[in-house]
Amino acid sequence: MSWGTELWDQFDNLEKHTQWGIDVLEKYIKFVKERTEIELSYAKQLRNLSKKYQPKKNSKEEEEYRYTSTRAFLATLNEMNDYAGQHEVISENMTSLITAELTRYVQELKQERKSHFHDGRKAQQHIETCWKQLEASKRRFERDCKEADRAQQYFEKMDADINVTKADVEKARQQAQLRHQMAEDSKAEYSSTLQKFNSEQHEHYYTHIPNIFQKIQEMEERRIVRIGESMKTFAEVDRQVIPIIGKCLDEITKAAESVDHKNDSQMVIEAFKSGFEPPGDVDFEDFTQPMKRTVSESSLSNSRGDGKSEPKFGSKSKGKLWPFIKKNKGAGPEDFSNLPPEQRRKKLQQKVDELNRDIQKEMDSRDALTKMKDVYIKNPQMGDAASVDHRLAELGQNIEKLRLEVQKFEGWLAEVEGRLPARTEQPRRQSGVYEAQNPSGVNSCAQDRESPDGSYTEEQSQETEMKVPATDFDDEFDDEEPLPTIGTCKALYTFEGQNEGTISVAEGELLYVIEEDKGDGWTRIRRNEDEEGYVPTSYVEVYLDKNAKDVHKPLQKISE
Repeated sequence: MSWGTELWDQFDNLEKHTQWGIDVLEKYIKFVKERTEIELSYAKQLRNLSKKYQPKKNSKEEEEYRYTSTRAFLATLNEMNDYAGQHEVISENMTSLITAELTRYVQELKQERKSHFHDGRKAQQHIETCWKQLEASKRRFERDCKEADRAQQYFEKMDADINVTKADVEKARQQAQLRHQMAEDSKAEYSSTLQKFNSEQHEHYYTHIPNIFQKIQEMEERRIVRIGESMKTFAEVDRQVIPIIGKCLDEITKAAESVDHKNDSQMVIEAFKSGFEPPGDVDFEDFTQPMKRTVSESSLSNSRGDGKSEPKFGSKSKGKLWPFIKKNKGAGPEDFSNLPPEQRRKKLQQKVDELNRDIQKEMDSRDALTKMKDVYIKNPQMGDAASVDHRLAELGQNIEKLRLEVQKFEGWLAEVEGRLPARTEQPRRQSGVYEAQNPSGVNSCAQDRESPDGSYTEEQSQETEMKVPATDFDDEFDDEEPLPTIGTCKALYTFEGQNEGTISVAEGELLYVIEEDKGDGWTRIRRNEDEEGYVPTSYVEVYLDKNAKDVHKPLQKISE
């Protein structure tokens, strides 16, 4: 099967077919190139997606990644980044092994094809030239034969005419002989040209053209083999990254299997546990018979007087508003006293550990400098030993400062650990348990209490009373009277009311009681018509008086 013998007369069709083959190859190159661009774009989008959901450094979001579920998600993001890298590898390998190689091969193929068809056209032109020469020789032979015939006929006519002179007859005879000789020469030339043409034609169709077409056939077959190999490489490039992609997916599966719901639940406890004990039972108070009420830590009395709805601070908020619900902006205290006991203990412990790590780093630096100084002393040519003395002194000062900081935070930590209630104690009101163990330190932790929704303050407020925006529903209570007094109290300690809803009192100050402690460790008091708020129950000594109704009644000094 050879194009040279089977397709000897299909020069033009072979030229079109080989051009079509090159077009197919260029189309395949374009296809692979677009595939590489898609892989790169996909890899870029995967990386951007992974980066988008990565936790931001030094943010609250970063702290959330201590849970097993979020750590598994973080591992998934990292594996997706590696997954994207494999698609970049696919793009790079396809570009180098297929696109670049085929592009170079196409250029070589075009040059080779051009050369073969140039040789073919040259052979075609040669045989056509031979054919033209044969045709010219043939026409010349034909013309000379006709001229010889006409000259012979003219001689015979002149020879038969008796009126023609002998000289004219001789001239006609010589002309006829000349024409016959020219015809014979033309015949010989035509015969020679024909023989030469037949030889050239045989050489053309049985040697030159078959050789040229055979080269074109081999060129086309190489192109077909090359495009097949490129398609195989196309698949192999993908197959090579499958094991690594499989490992990425295995790691994602492994991360998913590491999710531990029990561990996450325990971490929630550790993160939000306040350290307070639940309140104890509420005592029953019998209002069916008149009796003198005594100080009770769990009274449910509203002391609202005429049964009116409980008035509000700032004439807008109805009922008792819990302090510390609102979180205020600003830096918290250094000793974390704005946090519940358990959370404060953890923060202090973290601070101590952090300071110890800093001390260790400074000590390591000092040891390294000390060794360097010893080397300088033994080998002065290596450096000046005195040049590190200043840095050693700085490190010593830094270590001493850090140790003082550690002592300070360890003191606060010991103080907090001493206040935390024992696990085996009978549940009591949280304020009573906490404040009874250290009444002198209640001021620093008076805000460590729980609100009805379980929220705590993280920062101190500079406001002295609660102010809630007015609503249409509140307007109907605008004219309500303030709460009536139900007794008096004396401040046992100074209390700085720095949070919303609290009020500052000085030691020994006498004030009105307008609402008893309801089990949360806070008593609501009033200094005058415009100043009222909550103070820790353990900070005041309460004297209830059933007949104390007038908010303007002057206070009598209570004998101690």
